Amino acid sequence: MLSPSRIALILAAFSIALLPTRALAQVPPHVPGTICFTQQFWCWAQPPGPPGLRCFCNGPAGPVQGVLG
Repeated sequence: MLSPSRIALILAAFSIALLPTRALAQVPPHVPGTICFTQQFWCWAQPPGPPGLRCFCNGPAGPVQGVLG
């Protein structure tokens, strides 16, 4: 039988695995509001604006909505 501490460890690891991830390690240094983040990728914002505003990146199937960051 599993001990309570082991069960807690397994639940914590499972919870962390379910967190949404963004590829922030691949984003170059930038001024806030100059990059558009989509669910799958990012692009340079055209035009830049205040962080949090809606933006679009060109994807293979057309424009993809994102958020300035």
